[in-house]
Amino acid sequence: MRAVLVVLMLSLPIALFAQVKTDLPLPVSGNVTLPLDEFNRLVELASKPTVKPDVSPIPYAIKRADLKLRVGNDSVLGTVQCDGEIFVKGVARIPLLNAPTILDARQAGKALPLEQQGGMQTAILAGPAEFSITLDTGIPLIIDAGRASFNLPVPGAGSSQLSLEIPGEHTNVKINPGIITGRSSNSGRTIVEATLVPGQAANIWWTTREVVVPAAPREARFLTSMKTMVSVNETDLRLAILADVTVVQGEPAQFEMEIPSGFEMTGVTGATLESEEMQSGSLILKVNQTALRNHQFLISMEKPVSVAKTTIPFLSLKGAQRETGEVLVEGEGTMELSATEGGTLKRMDVKETNVYLRSLARHPLHAAFRYHRQAGDPPSLALAWTRFPDNKVLAAASERAVITTLVTSEGRSLTEVSLTVKNQAQPFLKVGLPSGASILTAEVAGEKVKPVQGADGSRVPLLRPGLRTTGSYQVTYVFMHAGAPFAKKGDSELSLPRMDIPISLLQWEVFLPELYKVKDFGGDAISTDLLPPSGRIDIARDEQYPYAERVGAWPIGGNVNIDQLLPGQLGGLVVDPANSVLPGAEVKVVNVRTGASVTTYTDAAGRWVASNMSSGNIKVSARMPGFQSSTLTDINYNAGRPLRLNLALRLASISTMVEVSAADSISESQRIDREVKKKATVENQISSNVVNFQRRAAGDLPIRVDVPRTGNSYSFVRPLVLDEETRVTFKYKSK
Repeated sequence: MRAVLVVLMLSLPIALFAQVKTDLPLPVSGNVTLPLDEFNRLVELASKPTVKPDVSPIPYAIKRADLKLRVGNDSVLGTVQCDGEIFVKGVARIPLLNAPTILDARQAGKALPLEQQGGMQTAILAGPAEFSITLDTGIPLIIDAGRASFNLPVPGAGSSQLSLEIPGEHTNVKINPGIITGRSSNSGRTIVEATLVPGQAANIWWTTREVVVPAAPREARFLTSMKTMVSVNETDLRLAILADVTVVQGEPAQFEMEIPSGFEMTGVTGATLESEEMQSGSLILKVNQTALRNHQFLISMEKPVSVAKTTIPFLSLKGAQRETGEVLVEGEGTMELSATEGGTLKRMDVKETNVYLRSLARHPLHAAFRYHRQAGDPPSLALAWTRFPDNKVLAAASERAVITTLVTSEGRSLTEVSLTVKNQAQPFLKVGLPSGASILTAEVAGEKVKPVQGADGSRVPLLRPGLRTTGSYQVTYVFMHAGAPFAKKGDSELSLPRMDIPISLLQWEVFLPELYKVKDFGGDAISTDLLPPSGRIDIARDEQYPYAERVGAWPIGGNVNIDQLLPGQLGGLVVDPANSVLPGAEVKVVNVRTGASVTTYTDAAGRWVASNMSSGNIKVSARMPGFQSSTLTDINYNAGRPLRLNLALRLASISTMVEVSAADSISESQRIDREVKKKATVENQISSNVVNFQRRAAGDLPIRVDVPRTGNSYSFVRPLVLDEETRVTFKYKSK
């Protein structure tokens, strides 16, 4: 019964499985209907060539190599494990190590045969597959006196790590090439962890820190050359010693120098200097490279002096077999210095001293000496001096500053400062701009220069390459100030920058928009309306007003000097056919290229002067009622060389003279009324400086500034200005 039951139980699952397997649905044979597009797509896919699989660019790669070695008595034994992968199908040859003895090779616990090709141990493996090869290797140990080493070949793996065990504790191990990443000592063994350069053989060596009886050191012998700079000033005496040491025997680790009484150390430097310290009045210099044959030190010290004489100490390094030296004396300020030498000290020319010693000088040199120290005959030097008070020399000055300011309706101001400068040697003009102002452009003698920004303000060059002049020349710069927008009415202020050269006369013309009516001027500058007629500034007027009316409103001064013209000026005489001078004649000078013009008038002696003209071809014309105008053209003018020109006017025709005389038929009351009205208009009329500056602002400046074309001009003057701001205040109200 039991046997029958077992047979039934075993047959039941088979029957069930057969039943289930028989009940699976089977495909019915027959035709399949597809849309034409689907059929064409399947045909197209079937006709495409089979895509070949990508081939690896390299057949294999060793990803990592771990080297675990142990140093024995005369050899190095250990294992080298190489992990990697074969990327191609078939047999691949994998080079492992070069030169060392391979005792055994295993792959997955099984013996792996190796093939030697050109000294390289090579494994033959089938791929594609990953591999892990373990090599048992032995390397001979090279033992020298106090040193052991061996050469370790490194597999060309992605990374190579070394674990090396060496007998002895605290062993100093070196690896080249390679980086030691860890070091530990335990139970009389030292274990070193390192990262090696893949594919490059590493040389490994070590020495143990054993206690060795030191050999008797050789006596240190050295020579010195002491170069001393002596600086004398009002309050103290300073010494700078350049010590040059040449070692001829031994390896001295330190040098000692005795510091003279009363002196205080201020600094010690040197390429081989490790540290310095003071011990019982002596300076100890410790060096970090005792094997070097040359050492250099720069030692500085100082002491206060209260009298105008002193004795100079000669410093030396203790133990020097021979000492030579040089002494150079400089004096700060204006002084007469006498030096008395003694012993082996000999006077020499300053130019013969060492170039490095001369490079330490900062003041005028007075004396130079050389010496060779001899036993029993030391060098000596006594100094005495007489100091003279210093007088400041005026490096640069400005005879005149002509300044033009254009104020926009938004409150911004654009200012041109033109200085007539006499300069001895000052390279820059320090300009203290008002807050919110910046310099746009600058010129020196008609050529553009670049302003610079210093730590304490802006700088405008006063000199430029190629400028050779012993007289005056023009320096011009333009700056812009953000200002504050105008309201309907209120108070306003304009200011000029501080300039660090004295200005004999400052002339300032301010052009304000016609929209605003101004009054109550104040500040540092004086309005020219408050000056007597002889002291007013000569400003060219607009040509729409007849000259006869200008004479009454603006009398002509009699102080024009045409015999001492300055750079940027030209002048001369205007005469009639009989060579008699013509006072009140109008003279106009025009730069043909730029169109800039200056208009002026002859004084009572017929003299005229035009200023602030730039170099180039100019045209000069003169006219006067009752005379024909005269014009000189194609004049090549150099602003650096003042030019004198005389013009002669012929009498005008009768019709012209009658026309001029007809103006006199106006009644006296009408003439006086017109005179008053014209005078009020002329007083605020703009000069040619404003017109020329408006043209320049429209085209020559690096930024665009919309300055008003119509407005009123106000003139101010201030004498003797030095490094201080000039301000003008006023009240305004919109019309």
